Amino acid sequence: QVQLAESGGGWVQAGGSLRLSCAASGSSFTFDDMAWYRQVPGKQRESVASITTGGTTNTADSVKGRFTISRDNAKNTMYLQMNSPKPEDTAVYYCYVRAVAPLGRKYQYWGQGTQVTVSS
Repeated sequence: QVQLAESGGGWVQAGGSLRLSCAASGSSFTFDDMAWYRQVPGKQRESVASITTGGTTNTADSVKGRFTISRDNAKNTMYLQMNSPKPEDTAVYYCYVRAVAPLGRKYQYWGQGTQVTVSS
């Protein structure tokens, strides 16, 4: 079984900075693509940024230049550095991980979500 532990959410003033972390654990699994999503009430969950095992990233236009995704493969941990956040970045942020079982089958896992509130 895979577990995801998110941390780092909270309140931040617009123009400040915040860093989210997502630590993945699970015996016998390796971790493939990882990503951050976010969701506000009444809207669909949207992709914020993703990163492959090799470090290739993809960032949503709405946060490009302000948010940076990274990962530490040795620690199975992914990060989202949020610089100069805006009030419209307020959302619940979810960690997503694609885990690979020993025989190669892939599974998708979601974190429990962490609230980020950006005040103006």
